[in-house]
Amino acid sequence: QVQLVESGGGLVQPGGSLRLSCATSGITFSWYAMGWYRQAPGKERELVARINSDFSTDHVDSVKGRFAISRDNGKNTVYLQMNSLKPEDTAVYYCNAVWRESAYWGQGTQVMVSS
Repeated sequence: QVQLVESGGGLVQPGGSLRLSCATSGITFSWYAMGWYRQAPGKERELVARINSDFSTDHVDSVKGRFAISRDNGKNTVYLQMNSLKPEDTAVYYCNAVWRESAYWGQGTQVMVSS
């Protein structure tokens, strides 16, 4: 059974930081490209950052220089370090795992940036 379990969300003031984690099980983690997506109320889900099996990364322009995705293959976990958070970063953040035709999602973790 494949599981992706996100954690680390919460309420933070503008300018603050959070670190999201996505612990996986049931997959050969090192094979998978891992991504963080987010969905704000009334908006479509969007890709935030992605890290491939070779550890190469991509970040959407709106988070470059503020967010950083990383992975620990020994712990089967992907992380999203979020710094200098802004109110517009408020969303549910989802973890995604993709390898060939296989794709899995986590249940999401809420991030709210507000004073």
